Amino acid sequence: MARMTSSTRPFLNRRLAEFGTTIFAEMSALALRTGSINLGQGFPDTDGPEEVREAAVRALRDGRGNQYPPGPGVPELRTAITAHQQRWYGLSYDPDAEVLVTAGATEAIAASLLALLEPGDEVIALEPYYDSYAACIAMAGGTRVPVTLRPHEGSFRLDLDELRAAVTDRTRLLLLNTPHNPTGTVLTRAELAAVAELAVERDLLVVTDEVYEHLVFDDAEHLPLAGFPGMRDRTVTIGSAGKTFSFTGWKVGWVTASPQLVAAVRSAKQFLTYVSSGPFQYAVAEALRLPDSYFDGFRADLRRKRDLLGDGLRAAGFEVYQPQGTYFITTDITPFGEKDAHAFCRALPERCGVVAIPNSVFYDDPDAGRGQVRFTFCKKDDVLREATGRLQQLTT
Repeated sequence: MARMTSSTRPFLNRRLAEFGTTIFAEMSALALRTGSINLGQGFPDTDGPEEVREAAVRALRDGRGNQYPPGPGVPELRTAITAHQQRWYGLSYDPDAEVLVTAGATEAIAASLLALLEPGDEVIALEPYYDSYAACIAMAGGTRVPVTLRPHEGSFRLDLDELRAAVTDRTRLLLLNTPHNPTGTVLTRAELAAVAELAVERDLLVVTDEVYEHLVFDDAEHLPLAGFPGMRDRTVTIGSAGKTFSFTGWKVGWVTASPQLVAAVRSAKQFLTYVSSGPFQYAVAEALRLPDSYFDGFRADLRRKRDLLGDGLRAAGFEVYQPQGTYFITTDITPFGEKDAHAFCRALPERCGVVAIPNSVFYDDPDAGRGQVRFTFCKKDDVLREATGRLQQLTT
């Protein structure tokens, strides 16, 4: 018989007590239990390029990566990452000193924050934000300071005055995500220039999550903050293969930064996973060298899916905020007379057989996103059509 502890202290570290089970686990379990279409969690329902998958198989068979790969990542991938940054953005990095391969972008975020923060440091993050941001800031002992992206003329916008006002003498770091999940906002050149000026003026570090870098639509343009004046040596740029190549389960991410910043992040990362994804690293190295036609076609296909889902959501009665990037659409549910996104999403599978994510969980102040619900469009066309057809029941 198990002995009960006499301690009244909770088992879970108090820094993590507020978080509990992630909303993605909750809603994905709900989708399975009800047999609903899952437009909540952002993973494609088809695999990426066949030649990339075959590259992973070839690496396995050739015995490359089946044992521990080098701590910073295999040389082939680090070289491919630097070539990618040069090819797309004209940014030059040393593959031996300025690149670190991680277990997806989530580990890169965690390692960066654990390495760069001291307890009590303030971190400014754009909300609504990906839920791991808040948890990682808490684990590092930091204090999160939200700056809210607010709806404006059909999309979400950053208030630069609000951002500047949020910086205090305790601010250590800005945590940016562009293209932004969940709103689909892509920060403009002018906005990024203002962020860079602020970071230089106040001597701030910046961690930029750029995993959706190749998923920008219409007239939007992704511009790495590291390329702006004064930012090369104070920016940790995070990338990932999962979103660009539709192999989210491989968990291959990376950091590019100055040697001093990479060394700091590596010091934390080595005590997390140490290394990961050995054979997949070789495959991603090949993926990063795919021709422009792949990236153009991938982006065009996702733009078409965005419009397919967006049109269907509007027809079902949602107010749709048009995303400039990512593969998520944020909607407003108040046209249905609904005011609580969490309750709406919990009831949606029984009402319509569709699962979505309440944006309220991505805010420090849940009231700020109380009426917002996120859907993903990285699914097959027939799945998107079936889902939007089911959602028509909301108005019948």
